[in-house]
This record gives sequence, structure tokens and C-alpha cells, in this order.
Amino acid sequence: MISRLKPNLGKEELTALFKAAKNAVQLFEEEFAQTFNVPEAIAFPYGRSALWAFFKTLGIKNAEVVQPAYTCSVVAHATVLSGNIPRFVDISLYDYNMDLDKFADAITAQTQAVIPTHLFGYPINIDQVDEIVRDAEKKLGHKIWVVQDCAHSFGAEWQGRSVVKAGDAALFGLGISKLITSIFGGMLTINDPALANKIRRWRDEHFNKTGWLKATLRRMYLIAIYLAFNETLYGLVYWLQEKTPLLNRLTKAYHLDEKIHFPPDYLDQMLAVEASVGLAQLKKYPQIINKRREYAHFYNDRLQKKTGWKLPPIVNGATYSHYVIRVPDRQRIMRAMASKGVQLGQLIEYSMPHKIAYSNYAHKEEFPNSLKCSRSLINIPISTSLSLSKREFIVKYINAYRKI
Repeated sequence: MISRLKPNLGKEELTALFKAAKNAVQLFEEEFAQTFNVPEAIAFPYGRSALWAFFKTLGIKNAEVVQPAYTCSVVAHATVLSGNIPRFVDISLYDYNMDLDKFADAITAQTQAVIPTHLFGYPINIDQVDEIVRDAEKKLGHKIWVVQDCAHSFGAEWQGRSVVKAGDAALFGLGISKLITSIFGGMLTINDPALANKIRRWRDEHFNKTGWLKATLRRMYLIAIYLAFNETLYGLVYWLQEKTPLLNRLTKAYHLDEKIHFPPDYLDQMLAVEASVGLAQLKKYPQIINKRREYAHFYNDRLQKKTGWKLPPIVNGATYSHYVIRVPDRQRIMRAMASKGVQLGQLIEYSMPHKIAYSNYAHKEEFPNSLKCSRSLINIPISTSLSLSKREFIVKYINAYRKI
């Protein structure tokens, strides 16, 4: 079974598990900032914790935070749990990022922050975002904070300009499904050193240090990930995941429930062992991005155009955290490909304003593109470990889908 995702893990990460320096978190922050050419990076246990801390540090409360309707739910969770109000914006069907015309209309006198998401690694037009925000600030007479959601994109570029360096801050998730991982974890990069110092002090005052037990559990978790994604074992893992509830706690996406909540350890500080793995991953970052771009081109060059299907665009500067195809019969193709030994993903399978917990934040607006994508997108495997023969195998059976 070819897995829908696979973290790029090797012996370096195994070594890092058991040779974590005491100051590994500080080293990870410094190396992360250097890798993405920003002044400061601040580590957190999760990306959602980082966004929550950003709002808390700046005293942003009872404010509207403009964000896409089609994105991971943890962004809206952090907004609500920090005492703020998500203002959703529908997306473009071209690159699945916010429709910037609708984005401009969504900014009101109550807006204090905006979160442009670079979904699936596609850079949003950060120049237009900057212009819209500047015009709104002049009109409204107050600061509007811009936090780039780079959980999918990392260092994607818009016309040669890194999205990480745009706005006031950038948000990263570092779970095992991301371009690079620190097992769990998140990072917040800040473009103003004074603001970074303020946020770091707030984090140190409010987040808890943890002991050896959690570090041991993290080591066990990563070793389990190595085993689970082993080519020989993954077929069994897939069967257990699909046919039994035994792996639900480990494999079912946290954000698929209908509750607005955080994990119980959202106020724990990042562990040295997590940072140590993150440092090993950072060294692989250029190679990972080059492979993703190569594989996206490979698929686009070879996949046949089918009626009702929409292949993803090839965009300069994109990093392709996912290779997404819009299809009319998602569940059928997922079952058909699984029967041939290829697991497809369906991230993101919900539209935020259409989730029950967020229905009161929809403002009676409609979000047709967000809803459409939540029902029709599939992700095909694009992990860097995919051999040429496996990619050709995937292409063969997707092209032959009507005959399967």
C-alpha cells in the first residue's frame, strides 16, 4: 500500500531522538529563523498555540480576525479560544487561497488581524494583501496585524518574495504530516525583534516546562511512526485504520470533531527532543522542497485531463505540501485506488462556516467554493520517498480510473 503521506525520516532523526542538547529549543529557533531569513522564530507545542499566544500577547480580544473559509480548523479554534471572532472569506477555485476581492470586503472597523493562508503550498498574492491591508488601515485609523499561515507552504515565494517575510508574523505547524516535522510542535516567526521579545517573554511566563515522561512518550511515538510507515507494515496499518477503531486515537484527525477546543497539552513548552528532531529536518528542507516541485511537475505532465476533473496549477514559488485534484466522485475514486494499493487523501474535507460549531460565524453568507472543495478534492501521494516506479504506478491507475 502506497501511503497518502509519509514523513521524510531517516537515521538522522533517530539519532536526534537520543542526543538532544539541553538548549535544543533555542538552537532550533535560531536555525529556523536563519533558514527562512527572518529576524526571530519562537517555538511552541503546536501551531495553534502559537497563534493563540500571538493574540494574547498583543491583547487582541473581541475583534474580528479575517481568515479563509477553507483551511484547517485549528486557525479558527485559536481565534475563538483567544476571545476573538473569525470572519470567513470564500476561496478562489484556482489556487484554493482566499478570494482577495472578497477579502477586501470582509475587513471592517472590528478587524484587528488577518490570516492569509498559503494552502497546499500555493503562495497567495502577498503584494495585493499588503495593499488591501494598508488601505484598510488608512481608512479605519488602526493597526491590522497580518499573520501568514505557512503551515502548508513554509518558504513558498510570491514573485521571488518569501511569504514568510510578509506582514508581521508567520505561523508554522510541525506535525508529522507537514513538510518538515519536530514530531509535534509549531513555530511563530516575527519580523520585528522587539515584538518577538515580547511574545517570547509571554510564552515563558505562561507555558509549562515538562519532564522526562512526555519526552519518553514522544520518542516512542516517533519510533511508532517509523514502523507504521514501513512499506511492509503499512498495508496492515491501513487495514487497522479503515476497518477497526484500534488506531483512532493516533490516526483520526483531531480537527474533524465538532468541538472548539485545544489538546490538553497546548500550554506545554516544546521539548528538547522535539527541537532536536526539528533541527535534523531543517537540514533536509531544500531537498524536500525540490522533490515536491519535481513530483508536482511529473504528475501534471502525465495525468490525463478528464471531464469534470481539475488538475492543480503549477505556480512559480509553490512548495506543494499536497498535490490536489478536484473530482466529481471522490469516494469512488478513493475506493478504486485503494483496491490497487494506493491510498488517496481528502484533506481538507470540511468548510469552516459549514461546520456546526461555526455556523453562528457565517453571517448568513454563502461560501460555495469552500463547500465545493470540501466535497471534491483528493490528494495523491507526493512524499519525497516515492520512487519513479511508484509515481508511474499512481499515474497509470489514475489515468485508467474509468476502467478500474
